[in-house]
Amino acid sequence: MNPRLTVISTAKRGWFSRADARATGYSEEQIRQRLRTGQWVRLARDAYVEPASWPADEQQWDHDQRLHLLRIRAALGRLGPTAVASHQSAAVLHGLPTWNLDLTKAQATKPAGRTRSDAAIEIHRGPIDPDEIVEVDGLRVVTPARAVAELACTSSYEVGVVLADAALHRGLATPDELVEMADRHHFWPGSPAARSAARFANGLSESVGESRLRVLAANHGLPSPQLQVKIFEADGRLIARVDALLADVLVVEFDGATKYGDGEAVVGEKWREDRLRARGYQVVRVGWADLDRPSVTARRLWQGLERASASGGSHTQRWA
Repeated sequence: MNPRLTVISTAKRGWFSRADARATGYSEEQIRQRLRTGQWVRLARDAYVEPASWPADEQQWDHDQRLHLLRIRAALGRLGPTAVASHQSAAVLHGLPTWNLDLTKAQATKPAGRTRSDAAIEIHRGPIDPDEIVEVDGLRVVTPARAVAELACTSSYEVGVVLADAALHRGLATPDELVEMADRHHFWPGSPAARSAARFANGLSESVGESRLRVLAANHGLPSPQLQVKIFEADGRLIARVDALLADVLVVEFDGATKYGDGEAVVGEKWREDRLRARGYQVVRVGWADLDRPSVTARRLWQGLERASASGGSHTQRWA
């Protein structure tokens, strides 16, 4: 990229238009050639990015979010002042989880107008109240509470819980704001999922996995997990701060993809589990694959509760 186009791209936070490229000396053939070789990547109609400076070892989800952010910037630039980033695009801009969200297209909402959706952007029609719009990094975006409601309606209840939990945990919304927003838009298709997710949300959940575990437990009649519980030795020393505790007897730990990067961490976890069992707790580890098999995982959790009951540990209580 020549220096003039670099300046323009930097000013636009990473993207440039076909008109920008032509104005800085590139011919139509040069533009096509760079697109064919992958030197430039098309974001949307007549909008491009040069990815040469991106990290070579970037994780796929980070790559997808980077492209999505550039795509929504490019799209809003040509949609006019009434367009607002919404749905998935709002989630990305607010830093909310993108688990199970399709980031292929940028998402925007306009109250009126004739602009059509295309392969790069999905345009939703509908009113947006002034208190449902904030500015993020120079862009007009729906509030986190509205983004959660939109995505719970258009995706699933489980996605809604993941997003609502994250919005609460990160201080982006309050419980009342989530409930009020979902109730305000009760006429949207899918609104029952949004209203239920808002009321089920818990700001103690620290990850997508923990939120999904809560949904799994509720769906299968398991005791409601207590989150981020501190467990101590008899002398008051802290053993662990566990992800979830069911019925005061079953510790459930969620194993993320990057946990246990070295042998020392594995040894530490083994000591931790040994001490928990010595205190009368059962321990079950749950990973991403387990959450995708909810019925099987629910049986494992019930079995853990049954083992705790049979052992007669001092922490046992009724859970049914």
